[in-house]
Amino acid sequence: MDNSILITLVSLGVVGLFLVGVPIFLVIALWVTGVSMVIDFTLANIGVTLFEGLNFFGLLSLPLFILTGDLIAAAGIATRLANFAHACLSWMRGGLGLATIGSCGLFAAISGSNSATTATIGGIMHPLLKADGYDSRFAAATAAAGGTVGIIIPPSIIFIVYGFLMNLSISDLFVAGILPGMLMVVAMQAVCWWMCRKHGWGSVTPLDMKRVFRTARQAYLGFFAIFIVIFGIYSGIFSPTEAAAITVGFCLVAGLLVTREIKWKALPDILLRSGQLTGMLAPMIAISIVMQQVFALLGAADTVAAFVAWFGNGETVVLLVCMGIVLAAGCILESLPVTVIFAPILAPIAVATGVDPVHFSVIFLVGAAIGFITPPFGLNLFVASGVTGIPYSQLVRFALMYMSGLIISWLLIAFVPWFSLGLIPSPG
Repeated sequence: MDNSILITLVSLGVVGLFLVGVPIFLVIALWVTGVSMVIDFTLANIGVTLFEGLNFFGLLSLPLFILTGDLIAAAGIATRLANFAHACLSWMRGGLGLATIGSCGLFAAISGSNSATTATIGGIMHPLLKADGYDSRFAAATAAAGGTVGIIIPPSIIFIVYGFLMNLSISDLFVAGILPGMLMVVAMQAVCWWMCRKHGWGSVTPLDMKRVFRTARQAYLGFFAIFIVIFGIYSGIFSPTEAAAITVGFCLVAGLLVTREIKWKALPDILLRSGQLTGMLAPMIAISIVMQQVFALLGAADTVAAFVAWFGNGETVVLLVCMGIVLAAGCILESLPVTVIFAPILAPIAVATGVDPVHFSVIFLVGAAIGFITPPFGLNLFVASGVTGIPYSQLVRFALMYMSGLIISWLLIAFVPWFSLGLIPSPG
């Protein structure tokens, strides 16, 4: 039987497994194994590459930033950041909703995870939003949308994965995500303000500078953690891995000795939770290296390049086609499989037209982030639904409003490279 037919059958088989709920890591692993057997690619390579693929110092920052997010939530620092954001924005219509999105941005600057951002800030702010007269469905969708910046504002777990896969500086990727993340926050806040003004949601209170300074003083631990990560990496004092380790130590000491909201007996559960997420991500990263090798042997990059070229060869056309592919993939897949499957294929195509590789990484991952609130998958919508108890289907209408703002910001990021590259220090 012809190899192309066998590969098609293997692909259809694993798609069926994915549809019945088999974990995506096993689906990719089975596809890689099956296709390797079809094309006579030695299976011994899989074991070697799985080990060597993770033998990279920079990946140590991955579990450390995951642990940082869990420590920040457990230490009560996230609540203090949310209080500060509300104090700053309560004078505007929809101030508590705006503060929810702002809190997501602040929490993202420490945690690097979309789901952790949605779950933590959603759990804190949703009851407050309901009590202030907001539609509970809109309140839950606001937390889900705000969580999208969790993988864009540094430190970003998925930027670490992307940098590893594409051999890019993780420090540069972190810096490149700062302005796009801020732009996404502003775009979502604009949508939130418009919705609240239209429906009259939320109370308005005069700006109280004493409250602003008081909550800022209470949130100083969060600000210092953000300073460690962003300034340390941007200035070159720390590598991302070193910054992650220092931030973990700081958050642990803060939670145990300053806020005293982390108890010694709770540490094993916090470490276990972080370890479980790391255990889910690490195998995906390892198997993605093998998958890249199989793609190279199959000529997948040439096939996709020919498909993109069918629309045109200009930089603008290529970017729009790549963005469409990422958005479509994000509708049915989480950001990690979208990255490991499509980034090695699409990035070289875009770079060949003159797009800066760091700039494209931001374009790619902003598109993957929008997928977090895009039906039918929309991971953040599921997380928000679980935290608030509101059915997934009731969140979609409000999430689509936020999606429109994110699409506009995505286009600005894509076609104004300054947003991605403006803060990156020039070589030398």
